[in-house]
Amino acid sequence: MANESAELLKLMKDNGCDILDLKFTDLPGSWQHFSVPISEIDDSLVNNGVGFDGSSIRGFQSIDESDMLIVPDAPTAKVDPFFKGTVTCIADIKDPVSGENYTRDPRNVAKKAEAYLKSTGIGDDSFWGPEVEFFIFDSVRFGYGSNHGFHEVNSDEGIWNSGSEYMLDGETLNKGNRPRHKGGYFPVSPVDTAQDLRSEMVRSLVNDFGLRIEAQH
Repeated sequence: MANESAELLKLMKDNGCDILDLKFTDLPGSWQHFSVPISEIDDSLVNNGVGFDGSSIRGFQSIDESDMLIVPDAPTAKVDPFFKGTVTCIADIKDPVSGENYTRDPRNVAKKAEAYLKSTGIGDDSFWGPEVEFFIFDSVRFGYGSNHGFHEVNSDEGIWNSGSEYMLDGETLNKGNRPRHKGGYFPVSPVDTAQDLRSEMVRSLVNDFGLRIEAQH
């Protein structure tokens, strides 16, 4: 483990980074994070982790048993292309008393599922190809009160903006290039306005994180 902390420090120093951002997921699966300065990184942190309040994380601990440990998985460390001077690293959650992996840590659940698969003899590996689907909006608003409730999304590509004189910036004339209802699957530019953005996402995932990307659209 001493070698892992040395390699982690070398990665940070070689790339001018002074912040280590430890990432994990809560029980529903949303990313959470915890950052430490380079001065705090040593064998103890890499081997034993650092404490945090588990009662503040959805699905984790109650307030009377809130102490938890977040332990970096050093081989997952990568220079974060989105934040200055930062190395990002996936972490495991552990019980500070027993030292065991936390039963409600989704990463631990996945590891146990993988181990069970191997123990059954059905297969040695499982292969996953997640398809990330999302929307890109120019604005999102919502509000709820004792006498009202609303939510609203808006986008220059929205068909509901076809009759506007200007685009949402208030300066660019509306030239009518937008997809019809359910017509945004494969159209080319100028109907598709997010090609450059999606391509930049792919470049980052491939070049910065070493992931294999089959396609984007």
